[in-house]
Amino acid sequence: MSAAITTTGLRRTFGDNEAVAGVDLAVQPGEIYGFLGPNGAGKSTCVKMLCTLLTPTGGTATVAGFDVATQASEIRLRIGVALQDASLDGKQTGRELLDLQGSLYGLSKSNIRKRMDDVIGLVDIGSAIDDRVETYSGGMKRRLDLAMSLIHKPQILFLDEPTTGLDPVSRTDVWNEVRALNDQEGMTIFLTTQYLEEADTLADRVGIIAHGRLEAEGTPAELKKTIGTDLIVAKIEGDMDAAAAAVRAVDGIESVEIHGDELSASVSDGAGAVSAVAVALNSSDLRVTSLTLRTPTLDDVFLDVTGAKLSASHEARSDQEESS
Repeated sequence: MSAAITTTGLRRTFGDNEAVAGVDLAVQPGEIYGFLGPNGAGKSTCVKMLCTLLTPTGGTATVAGFDVATQASEIRLRIGVALQDASLDGKQTGRELLDLQGSLYGLSKSNIRKRMDDVIGLVDIGSAIDDRVETYSGGMKRRLDLAMSLIHKPQILFLDEPTTGLDPVSRTDVWNEVRALNDQEGMTIFLTTQYLEEADTLADRVGIIAHGRLEAEGTPAELKKTIGTDLIVAKIEGDMDAAAAAVRAVDGIESVEIHGDELSASVSDGAGAVSAVAVALNSSDLRVTSLTLRTPTLDDVFLDVTGAKLSASHEARSDQEESS
């Protein structure tokens, strides 16, 4: 079975700025693919090319078997796109907007009515579908935008940070809806997110882009294994180089990294090494403000690949990606 999305050497430049510098990936039919990257890494630019909103500068890409550069109209009929900032007319009802969306895709009135019933139930809008959108909460607007992207029953759904700004309950609701789309419809979903927990929970595979290149890819479990079995993390006041040297001397320590005032040590047996690490740091006359033992997370993988935590990179908005 051919891949739902493929890219080979995909590139996009803006003047002298190479936003996407040669990305190769393949997303299989029915897969949920999580796409992560710091601001300015090329994530949004890559997604815009796959959705035919931007033309590649170099390389090739196909979506649903069609070329993004030469067959954009064929792709648009087969994809759904729910962008982070949905433009919804607050004076219309949800039903009116769904009806309009179906008409724009050329669906018959009978097909629109059938699809409307399907998507309203799937995204759990309920009776609010007949209320004006201006009365909707942020979570309801997200669900309506998702319903609009599904009205024509796309093969592939692109979700751009679908839960940004939502409260935890609404976020969980959207996660459940994404799972239902994948489980019940067999839909391929390309998901960009700023929440590592979201990617860990939903994605079959994750790709991490940095500096315009795909730097890491695999299942969440595979990516976590690249960091090590356990992590000992210490926040320290004092000479970080001296702290790192002291920890490296402890038996069983595989690697040590410093990020600001935080030191992380990768070790196969964290429970057996944490006491020795504490003693080593104490003997080095350093003030340890916290010391924790935990298993690796996707945030640790992201930090290892990009040099920044995803939450911090999201806050530090980059002019590069905003301009792209």
